[in-house]
Amino acid sequence: MPKGYLNLVLHAHLPFVRHVDRADRLEERWLFEAITETYIPLLQCMHRLLEDGVDFGMTVSLSPTLISMLADPLLQSRYEKHIDNLIRLADSEIVRTRTDGAMNQLARTYRERFQEIRAFYHIYKGNLLRAFGELQQAGKVELITSAATHAFLPYVRTDEALRVQIATAVDVFRAHFGDGPQGIWLPECAYTSRVDRFLGEFGIRYFFVDTHGLTTASPEPVFGTFAPVLTPRGIAAFARDEESSRQVWSSEHGYPGDFDYREYYRDIGYDLDTSYIAPYIHPDGIRVNTGMKYYKITGHDHHKELYNFDHAREKAAIHAGNFLFNRGQQVEFVQGKMGRKPIITAPYDAELFGHWWFEGPIFIDILFRKMHYDQSTVKAITPSEYLDLYEDFQECELSMSTWGRDGFGDVWLNGSNDWIYPALHDCETRMVRLAGRIDHPGDIQRRALNQAARELMLAESSDWAFIMDSKTTVDYAVRRTKHHVNRFRALAKMIEDDQIDERYLVELEGMDNLFPHMRYEIYRNPRHHVRSRKNWGDGQRPLRVLMLSWEFPPMTVGGLARHVYDLSRHLVARGCEVHVVTTAIGDYPLDELVEGVHVHRVQVLQPDGGEFVHFAFQLNLMMLDRCRKLIGDEGYKFDLIHAHDWLVCQVATTLKKTYNIPLISTVHATEHGRNAGIHTDVQRHIHHLEWQLTYESRRVIVCSTYMQREIERIFSLPWDKIDVLPNGVDRKLLQPPDLDGVLSKEPYARQDEPMVVFIGRLVQEKGVQFLLSAVPSVLCEFPRARFVILGKGPYQGELMAQSARLGISDHVTFTGFAPDDTRNRILCAADVAVFPSVYEPFGIVALEAMAAGTSVVVADVGGLSDIVQHDHNGLKVYPHDPESLAEQLKRLLRDKEFAKRLSAAAEEELVRFDWMQIAGNTIRLYEKIVGSTHGLSAEERPLQTPVVNV
Repeated sequence: MPKGYLNLVLHAHLPFVRHVDRADRLEERWLFEAITETYIPLLQCMHRLLEDGVDFGMTVSLSPTLISMLADPLLQSRYEKHIDNLIRLADSEIVRTRTDGAMNQLARTYRERFQEIRAFYHIYKGNLLRAFGELQQAGKVELITSAATHAFLPYVRTDEALRVQIATAVDVFRAHFGDGPQGIWLPECAYTSRVDRFLGEFGIRYFFVDTHGLTTASPEPVFGTFAPVLTPRGIAAFARDEESSRQVWSSEHGYPGDFDYREYYRDIGYDLDTSYIAPYIHPDGIRVNTGMKYYKITGHDHHKELYNFDHAREKAAIHAGNFLFNRGQQVEFVQGKMGRKPIITAPYDAELFGHWWFEGPIFIDILFRKMHYDQSTVKAITPSEYLDLYEDFQECELSMSTWGRDGFGDVWLNGSNDWIYPALHDCETRMVRLAGRIDHPGDIQRRALNQAARELMLAESSDWAFIMDSKTTVDYAVRRTKHHVNRFRALAKMIEDDQIDERYLVELEGMDNLFPHMRYEIYRNPRHHVRSRKNWGDGQRPLRVLMLSWEFPPMTVGGLARHVYDLSRHLVARGCEVHVVTTAIGDYPLDELVEGVHVHRVQVLQPDGGEFVHFAFQLNLMMLDRCRKLIGDEGYKFDLIHAHDWLVCQVATTLKKTYNIPLISTVHATEHGRNAGIHTDVQRHIHHLEWQLTYESRRVIVCSTYMQREIERIFSLPWDKIDVLPNGVDRKLLQPPDLDGVLSKEPYARQDEPMVVFIGRLVQEKGVQFLLSAVPSVLCEFPRARFVILGKGPYQGELMAQSARLGISDHVTFTGFAPDDTRNRILCAADVAVFPSVYEPFGIVALEAMAAGTSVVVADVGGLSDIVQHDHNGLKVYPHDPESLAEQLKRLLRDKEFAKRLSAAAEEELVRFDWMQIAGNTIRLYEKIVGSTHGLSAEERPLQTPVVNV
């Protein structure tokens, strides 16, 4: 059993240095050198550890700007040329040094190294984010984020702009890795208490500070830096351990300065004649590092001896052993005094390992192997794992601090760079004003607002101020700051004058193309968008909504979970306070903040077949108990209750009557519609609960005109009690994490094989049986076609048997449940998405297919009929009709250009289904209901205490 833990943290960041205008910009080499010398060597190291079964754990922060560049097809293709050029250089060096045995062997080793790096790059098709993601999925690496453009957060003036840096970072991370990050690397470890509430809002559990950031806290931390402390808002702060930092960071006293290690400053890009090295350096003759360095540090004078890979590896092993021994000594010294196992936090810039300290990845590899075979004293751990070990952490107030010179902000604000802040602060204020003024922009106006946000954020990067202070590439940093500020100002003026130059906008969108799913609305001050209710005694507080739903991610059975998740977080983005009470699942917290949404989970046994109605009854009891505590014990005053579907009918109606809180409900589907009538006692019970919920609700929301007609008819609801608000689609969630030009269809189909995809629950009303009946006809014309059925459900066995009877099993794949990243990737890669439902209140998955750029074929039923216009943005088929379905599928597979035209038309119309717009319409409905309480009697108005005991 270990006596303590090592928390190794690597922060990987580069500023956004993508330059679309030229392929030979020196600054892009920063990225290419980091990929070659740091990112791939570290990934190779960690993947080897994983393959060898070594138990290791570490944290890697990937800044959003770095993520954006690693995922960029242009930069991926340019890096390919860069590594190919290095291999050609190594080949040339083998020839040049053929008469010098030792140097020739070094050249051969470099060539082998470059070839392995290229091979690794090709395995992941240029997208290294997939390699990082695999390590996270294996549970060995905890990936975290940093602020969106690495802004120096204490010097961001407005709360809105500070919030955007956190919100965008979380959005980018989720888009590429599926889930939100557990932690964040605050740029330059610069902490200010202003960030706390935004970290909490977006579900961040922890961050890192420099040593003095913790030791100067109030009260003084009882465990020093050997345990995290909590801020007043409950966010954990881990502090850098000085001793472990000094042993690695210091070039004089630390390991990297050892004489057997490779000398960074002797590179053949500078050492060799220009006539020879010219093809491998900058086209203008500017000398650059090539990464081929033949000498070791040797000593402090100019004399350098040849580098020896084997000797350097031996020294790295010695240093890894020494590092582990010293951490063991620290743990032994403090462990008995703490009453818990200490944690030693060792954070470093990732680029130290491999780029500056060539042997750094070897050091990490050997360190983890040594810990694996001797876990008696120190074991590797991630911050999240350590936080889960204990429940009681000391709460402290932390002062502003950084890990920069003298521990504060002097590096980023001094005579060399102070001129940038008046401009940045003016732009911030202007951006907030623009975002608050424009509620419903047109397409070009929205694009201009989003691009203005990108330009402002790029100008805020801490890298430019750092470069100005360090006197390195100062002209470049000054130029970048001015360019982004001026671009922002130009766009802001166009927006204010309502005269947007689209050619200029397109040019900027091509140059500064990071954060493709940027939403300018997050710059809004919520106070500007939530009207106060004069009849309520709490002034300007946000509209507070209690939302009830048995599903909420990751508890996902159907489309309800996605709907409630998207609606609730966009309501928060528009200024509401939303509390969702839902079902507990797995080890997820019973109470947490998910993108600003307060989620409260209740524990109840999961449904099992015929026990589902009993499960729903138990769920209502547990939800009622939790809501009573929220309202009574915790003092929340809810303006209204929003209930989703019959499963929460009893708790919703009880709360309405007990506390006199207005109730609205959303009916997503009906038991009558699912079963083409009511036939059994269980169906009659559910049907009655659906009716009761609509009867007790002040307003009833449905997602389509079809559903409006259905509930008018079967529940005898007056038409003016119903509001039609469509489901929405969040396009950024439909982008797969490996957008690299051609999307892979594997493992379900080869690239040249037509792929048809269905996504949904496997129940009779989804109509998959008719799709299977259509497959033989499609195969007659397209014998290599593949059909992928993503989803699970009670009908799966019968569908698989049908597939076998038809002799099409070799062409049909049932995937079962697929995680969002797999689901989205396959949806984007498909040639056609098909939804042959016989009952479909809305059909959000058809919207998702459209957002993914995939052409759709749908049955002409329910809400699908509202979404798809035949031959315009998709194709419709007769329900229950395999022949009609087969013919429309073949039309799309025959004519690729026709399919593209349908997809393009579909994508243009998705603005109707924008969640921010839907959230705005929902808020207007909420306010209409809340405002209507003004005319109620005293007995009918919302109370602070219950009318009766429940």
